[in-house]
Amino acid sequence: MADRDPSTTCPPPSSASISSPPTFCCACGAPTAALSSPPAWSDSSPPPVYRPIRAPAINAPSATASIVLSPVPQPLPVPPAEPPFRFEVPSKRISSPDDIRRFHASAAARHFLGFIAALSHSVRGRKLSDPVPSPLPATLSGLLSILQTLARWIDEIPPLPHTARYGNPAYRSWHARLSDEGRGLVLSLLPSDELHPAVDELLPYLLDSFGNAYRIDYGTGHETNFAAFLYCLARLGLIKEEDYPALVLRAFAAYLDLMRRLQTAYCLEPAGSHGVWGLDDYHFLPFIFGSAQLIDHKYMKPKSIHNQDILDNFSNEYMYLACVAFVKKVKKGVFAEHSPMLDDISGVPTWSKVNSGMLKMYKVEVLEKVPIMQHFLFGSLIKWYVHINRSHL
Repeated sequence: MADRDPSTTCPPPSSASISSPPTFCCACGAPTAALSSPPAWSDSSPPPVYRPIRAPAINAPSATASIVLSPVPQPLPVPPAEPPFRFEVPSKRISSPDDIRRFHASAAARHFLGFIAALSHSVRGRKLSDPVPSPLPATLSGLLSILQTLARWIDEIPPLPHTARYGNPAYRSWHARLSDEGRGLVLSLLPSDELHPAVDELLPYLLDSFGNAYRIDYGTGHETNFAAFLYCLARLGLIKEEDYPALVLRAFAAYLDLMRRLQTAYCLEPAGSHGVWGLDDYHFLPFIFGSAQLIDHKYMKPKSIHNQDILDNFSNEYMYLACVAFVKKVKKGVFAEHSPMLDDISGVPTWSKVNSGMLKMYKVEVLEKVPIMQHFLFGSLIKWYVHINRSHL
């Protein structure tokens, strides 16, 4: 919430003015006491710095110690779902810190984070243009087709005249079309009659991967749901480990491009933005995958993000550089002021350390945050475990 205008706040009572006739605050109607005019601001007593509207309630990363001390998430194989399948419509389960601890004590959380780490590991040292198997596996080809379809809808549903900074209502029409046609899109990825019932479980993940139609916003929770959608496909055996490089370099890159278009075309509000204390108003995963791409690069170091020539010439090959370039495009002013966390990370000596730090930070700042994970969905493919090992809590 923005700070109240000082001109409408109730002045504090003063013992020196008790005998004066009472006056009343024009904002809240409470009795006040007469006060003399405050002294002018001086160099020794500057005016207070008021937080901008979108700044976080606490102006600092809240879990720095947890990030530093936590182990680096390691790649894990995705456990295959075994028939007979019992697919179900996924539902929300997390509403408290205890639920977060319960989730992270489960195999589901361990394997999901291991899947993210495995995707990151698969693109170490790889450019976006590096060759991948051709033709692409059917599932990846289908994913790309879906993302291309969704991108085409942006052209067919143009933004409406809108004066507000965020929230073009045309996005609701775009998302309504996704809701109407989403079932058919998911079915196109399911090759057998045995897997067709999975559409009821997979569809909610897909619908929540591109933002919220009511709030017209998008954030790391929606991005995490897209990762969960991919994880569920992997559990069904439709995405295999050998597909991971193409999954990141082709399918996830296309998803990121689509989200950039949605964010700019419909002015999506950043969902739960940390303001200057976040990596980015919208995304986290491309910083993980992008830093992995740059590991052991001969010339580019983390500090290279400050070289505009490098951003101009290599953003089309490395997600991390593309993210920084996009931030610089949409945010004005000094980079160290509007993106202090990215600026600090640029001082890390190696991309390997940046990547391991990003993986730890994703666990702590995304997967362990109730406001984000309260929207996460659990079904038969990402199970919510009721019985847990209490020693992990």
